[in-house]
Amino acid sequence: MNIIAFLRSFTILFLSCVTIITRFDWCFSSITASSFSLNAVGGGHFSFDETSLRNAAKDFGNRFQYQPMAVMNPESVSDIANTIKHVWLMGPTSHLTVAARGHAHSLQGQAQAPNGIVINMESLKLPGMQLHLGPDSDSDSDSDSDSDSPYVDVSGGELWINILHETLRFGLTPRSWTDYLHLTVGGTLSNAGVSGQAFRHGPQISNVQQLEIVTGTGQVVNCSKDENGELFHSVLGGLGQFGIITRARILLEPAPTMVKWIRVLYSDFTAFTRDQEKLISSENNNAFDYIEGFVIINRTGLLNNWRSTFNPQDPIQANQFKSDGRTLFCLELAKYFNPQDIDFVNEEVEKHLSYLHYIESTLFLTEVTYVEFLDRVHVSELKLRSKGLWDVPHPWLNLFVPRSNIHKFAQVVFGNILTETSNGPVLIYPVNKSK
Repeated sequence: MNIIAFLRSFTILFLSCVTIITRFDWCFSSITASSFSLNAVGGGHFSFDETSLRNAAKDFGNRFQYQPMAVMNPESVSDIANTIKHVWLMGPTSHLTVAARGHAHSLQGQAQAPNGIVINMESLKLPGMQLHLGPDSDSDSDSDSDSDSPYVDVSGGELWINILHETLRFGLTPRSWTDYLHLTVGGTLSNAGVSGQAFRHGPQISNVQQLEIVTGTGQVVNCSKDENGELFHSVLGGLGQFGIITRARILLEPAPTMVKWIRVLYSDFTAFTRDQEKLISSENNNAFDYIEGFVIINRTGLLNNWRSTFNPQDPIQANQFKSDGRTLFCLELAKYFNPQDIDFVNEEVEKHLSYLHYIESTLFLTEVTYVEFLDRVHVSELKLRSKGLWDVPHPWLNLFVPRSNIHKFAQVVFGNILTETSNGPVLIYPVNKSK
């Protein structure tokens, strides 16, 4: 397929989808804030003040700002259900919209509702997190290979960073992550939840056992693969168009305590992708627990910048390496371990690195705690906030490119479109379609 035609068709598909994330575009009679009955809900409350409305018109993309008529702050699922049902019953002549807003990391105003109602999902705290540590004869969980796995039931408005800290108290952790953990469960599950663990475990939507959903008519419905399966698979990755996720059952696994974190550079894109694909193949699937990569264009003093976090394997050779004026590709790897296994892990890492074709002088390694590794982007966030560089426009795009087209894609994009230094991240890494 011609890569330009491919990109155009894919981009149109992507943009037509993301413009409707987490919004119910029903036809309702228009209302005013004063006419909406607060008695229609339980312990939650509506906010009409200018500060609340202005905050609800912001997101991470920082490109669109549409103020709602009201912000709903739910305390329980019934608050959300009653609100949506109330709006639904108003009839077919209105154009009122409702949007669920998590931590507001959408890019194009998807969690905004112009002159409508924004539901502040982070306000939803009940029921709290509930861990299940093993099989239970009375459990109604799915009868599949994951039925005996530990899990945690969480609110759709809970942040993943909070889930990490709570499950670690029991020596457990979710299997699949996003790179940034200060996001809500409902937000990432409405999209996909993709990171460097996806090659093995699949995205976050592949690690959910059960959901509670508030539908567009205000019904509260439980669903799983076996119960209301069509709704279950529609909501996961459904861009908010099939209901609001109010509770999710997340599968867990034993948690490590430490991470060996590795970066190496390539100048040849073919060698870079070949090694990435080799590492996620079935015979090497357990070599590393996290595999990502990113593109670096004309970055001065690159390896010196890494030294604040990583240690070069060969400091002398690393000092002689020049990144100026070059397009380079970084392979980023992580191996989880517990301290008593450090000798074995070192041997395994050395063995698997010996099979790769990176530039030898660019091998950098470090050891950090599991929490420090998973929450690494938050550290960068704090630095950017201190410089006033976090709340800037983020015209980002995420694409899944077929393996058959990735080299044409790289030739056109990295060779022609992106030719100057870029301060924004350009991530590129493989995932297994079977996941």
